[in-house]
Amino acid sequence: MIARVDASSAAPRQVAILAYPQVQSLDITGPLEVFAGAQRLIAAESRDARGYEIRIISRDEAPLRTSSGMQIVPHGILSDAPQPLDTLIVAGGAGCEQAAADPVLIEWLARNARTARRTAGVCTGAFLLARAGLLEGRRATTHWFAAAELARRYPGVEVDAEPIFLRDGNIWTSAGVTAGMDLALALVEEDLDRDAALTIARHLVLFLRRPGNQSQFSATLAAQEPVREPLREVQRLVVEDVAGEHSVEAMAARAHMSPRHFARAFRAETGLTPARYVERVRLEAARRRLEDTSEPIASVAAACGFGSAETMRRVFLRTLDVGPAEYRRRFQALSARARAAA
Repeated sequence: MIARVDASSAAPRQVAILAYPQVQSLDITGPLEVFAGAQRLIAAESRDARGYEIRIISRDEAPLRTSSGMQIVPHGILSDAPQPLDTLIVAGGAGCEQAAADPVLIEWLARNARTARRTAGVCTGAFLLARAGLLEGRRATTHWFAAAELARRYPGVEVDAEPIFLRDGNIWTSAGVTAGMDLALALVEEDLDRDAALTIARHLVLFLRRPGNQSQFSATLAAQEPVREPLREVQRLVVEDVAGEHSVEAMAARAHMSPRHFARAFRAETGLTPARYVERVRLEAARRRLEDTSEPIASVAAACGFGSAETMRRVFLRTLDVGPAEYRRRFQALSARARAAA
């Protein structure tokens, strides 16, 4: 349940989303829907809980044409941004180059980020944060496609292309598009609680809060989608039944191929051997359980198809250079530090 607050501190949190021409529409509407969902939840559960007022801010009041061609009408211009700002979110998109070259926009961003409780860049919105000097000496992420360029242009930024989102102090950055919704859910969880974030995720039919340190390169994304439908079906079955029997022989039978032909075809079309694909899917499933549950290590290993805790430990050490118990401890410590810094 959402905690109640004193009436004296119940003024809504002011959230501003900075937009510009050729912005990525989902970088705006994704976080907007998350915060709007939080506001609806607050209204339904507790009249005196502190809520949100969300505004889209731009250089002028003209409708913005997004990178997909959709038009967005901002709520106001830069000077209309509410004060004090609680959360400032900078969207990304194809227009980030031109936006980052706008001295008025960048000066406004730098000034308002200094007084906002927290500032977040979604996708290539990180380029605007870096241009405003907000990422200097900090860790940051962005869409994997743009990470190398962000590091090249701003050598003072420690760019990490792996996480879906990450936090360094009061600055948050995220990977592309839907990762902005994961970041927004993390912000709501920080403000309200985990149950509220999960409820909003369910209403939006999202994965139940992907952790920020989850890789942008999941096993299912790292493996190219096979051309042949039988191979795609095999991939789907591995993901849906991670603890099932997924030997080469079993998968080949599902694809109606000989084991030798299946193994060759799978590697040719996905870039991974069948065994490596299964291992990656199981590793991702185990990481999520270690992060989100207190299940014993042996139970996690069994549920994720490793057979034994020792087998899972070897996979973790080979892939992540850390064992399952230490992985859980580090993740929980990281979460505790984030809560303490809030």
